[in-house]
Amino acid sequence: MNLSNGLKALGLAAFVMLAGCATPGSGDTPASAVSPWEAGVASPSKPSPASPDIMQPLAAAQASSQGVAMLRPPADLWERIRRGYAMPNLESDLVRDREQWYATRPDYILRMTERSRKYLFHIVEELERRNMPTELALLPFIESAFNPQAVSSAKAAGMWQFMPATGKYFELKQNAFRDDRRDVLESTRAALDYLQKLYGMFGDWQLALAAYNWGEGSVGRAIARNKAAGLGVSYSDLNMPMETRFYVPKLQAVKNIVAAPESLNAKLPLIGNHPYFETVVIQRDIDVALAAKLAEVSVEDFKALNPSVHRPVILAAGTPQILLPWDNAEIFQRNLQAYGGVRLASWTAWVAPSTMKPVDAARKVGMGEDDFRNINNIPPRMLIKAGSTLLVTRSSQLDADVASSVADNGQMALAPDVVLKRSVVQARKGDTFASLARRFGLSPAQVADWNPLVAPAGLKKGQNIVLFLPNRSSRTAKPAAGRRTAAPVATQRQPSRPATAKPAPRASSKPALKATAKTTGKTLR
Repeated sequence: MNLSNGLKALGLAAFVMLAGCATPGSGDTPASAVSPWEAGVASPSKPSPASPDIMQPLAAAQASSQGVAMLRPPADLWERIRRGYAMPNLESDLVRDREQWYATRPDYILRMTERSRKYLFHIVEELERRNMPTELALLPFIESAFNPQAVSSAKAAGMWQFMPATGKYFELKQNAFRDDRRDVLESTRAALDYLQKLYGMFGDWQLALAAYNWGEGSVGRAIARNKAAGLGVSYSDLNMPMETRFYVPKLQAVKNIVAAPESLNAKLPLIGNHPYFETVVIQRDIDVALAAKLAEVSVEDFKALNPSVHRPVILAAGTPQILLPWDNAEIFQRNLQAYGGVRLASWTAWVAPSTMKPVDAARKVGMGEDDFRNINNIPPRMLIKAGSTLLVTRSSQLDADVASSVADNGQMALAPDVVLKRSVVQARKGDTFASLARRFGLSPAQVADWNPLVAPAGLKKGQNIVLFLPNRSSRTAKPAAGRRTAAPVATQRQPSRPATAKPAPRASSKPALKATAKTTGKTLR
């Protein structure tokens, strides 16, 4: 019996020794630098074959050369990131320049790193799951200083700074109620998808980062130019804009700060190696303020974890989950079950049935014009185009939760409210309503509507025809290019009035000309 137990113990010890052996590092990373999460997993550039089902014994010489993986993960997330460094270091004057820049701004470094504590664990988890270098978790420091609400002058948005078109390519929703370029989970997923795609194209992480900043086409053309000239094609060899030239050196500088903060006059806050937030499913539309109250967190903290929601209400059909601090997720569920209110949301969505003025739309949904304009950010002198989705207060007529088709696809489109002025023009020989309409950029139906007592065909030369033209063109009507000039225009001018007075009212039978200017948002990376 004792002999049997001894043999079992010896076999168990041998198994532990074999299981603890880490595979050697590949590529540019030494075996000692491979994190315990990467042990036994190939680098992104060299996928390893599937492990055999049967363990193979190691020779004595092999066993002595193998490292033993740590069985306890680091308590500090910064240490976890350091262990996963897998990109080749960049040594250059630009790196030292950026190190010096950060070293003289320790308060800035501390603010950035404090802001990152909400998001960093999730990013590191995703990188390790994909077997990507963990220093890529530091990229939002360069892109946005870890601010998910950041918007660049080029309209890139979010922690990872996606342009609108690039965001759409990677399936980041952008509608009237949410912008997934700011979403913590979705933007991280899209950014890592994009970086993996770029690494697959160029086979080099520094070139992949250059393409993330400058565009894959630009990097590809720069490489082609260098090849044609017989020059090198590494990141340092390419002729790039100054922003891209500094891009990887900035990341390398931050990487060096995380590796040895004390040597670069930096202080990193302690960030525990555990999740900061938890995902919570919602099944009903709910106000942002109420959700924060039920979770017992401030509205500011709630928005920091749910930055894609840029309206005062969360529509469950389009945003079926929210993020809450780990300890507050259970509190939210408990308070939600005990909540005695009839409604969780005081706002809902309404689709404009036709093109209309904001004052008419506000009246239709039972809101004041100022409140309606403010909540939907409608500037003066604009019309709401038919099919636009707007936020309105809930009422007995509009009390249902918003359908997924609206929550997922709702957009608001505006058009200038053009003020028209009554003008009288004299017909030329052979003119018809159709020829007049072409000349002044109108439709024949409009001309006929404004002249109900005039025969539509065979107009007499010099006959007066009423037209409603935009203010700027009412004094001098410009005919279409290549045509003869029209007969002199006699304009019936209104008496002069103060600048603050309202323009002359238009009869309801005289429809306004509406320019088409759709507010579709921003341009892409």
